[in-house]
Amino acid sequence: MITLKEVWKIFSPDPQATLSAARQDDIDGKTLKQQSATIAVRNVDLAVTPGELLCVMGLSGCGKSTLIRLVNRLLTPTSGQVLIGDSDIGRLNTAQLRRLRSQDIGMVFQSHGLIGHLSVRDNVALPLEIQRIPRHQREDRADELLQRTGLGGLGDRNVSSLSGGMQQRVGLARALAADPGILLMDEPFSALDPLIRRELQDEFGRLSRDLGKTTLFITHDVEEAFRIADRVALMRAGRIVQLGKPQELVDAPADDYVARFVEPYRTTPEQPPLRMVQ
Repeated sequence: MITLKEVWKIFSPDPQATLSAARQDDIDGKTLKQQSATIAVRNVDLAVTPGELLCVMGLSGCGKSTLIRLVNRLLTPTSGQVLIGDSDIGRLNTAQLRRLRSQDIGMVFQSHGLIGHLSVRDNVALPLEIQRIPRHQREDRADELLQRTGLGGLGDRNVSSLSGGMQQRVGLARALAADPGILLMDEPFSALDPLIRRELQDEFGRLSRDLGKTTLFITHDVEEAFRIADRVALMRAGRIVQLGKPQELVDAPADDYVARFVEPYRTTPEQPPLRMVQ
């Protein structure tokens, strides 16, 4: 359902000139700095299959958050194609893009983006209100999702009165409100306390699979990726350096960088294999 084909994203006063030089390996870090240019995503090919939960992980600045913003066209590629199904989203007009974001894609980011003066229920139902769904239908849908995300009975509470973990649950419920086929998650749990974070990771992994969502999940946390992902893509300097199941990265790292990244998770006689969320 999500396909990236030879995608580049370059921030530069002259991105096409930087792209041409980069394709010929004729530009180095010093030159990029002199030109105030950044190659955030570098010739990425990636396919997320229907119903798959794919984590993109890497250190800060590797390009992973830029990558996810290309999928909903918050950013436009310098070169290459991003497809949802068979549709090249770069060719969508404003109305088509708005419909894609409101109906086909649910987005959850690190900052909750909730509306403080609205109730929990009204925050969850907001995407349906935008679609002009009748009030009783959107409230019923909101209450159903609040129950599924562990917030049953809290619909009338003011969202600003909730803890950070509970607010993130509201954000997840809101992303699911329109029943999108795709979820985009950009480090949604990174600001939470460790115990709450692990609880939400496990719950989200199960919920995503139960609902059959195609999910692109961004994280800098190896443990988080390995807990929830069907496959993991490790990025470095805008490139995907290895893509595979979590255990494959541990057992057969593509290079020394990947090996160092996954070293704490290598299996030893005293250490069991990775535990994944089922």
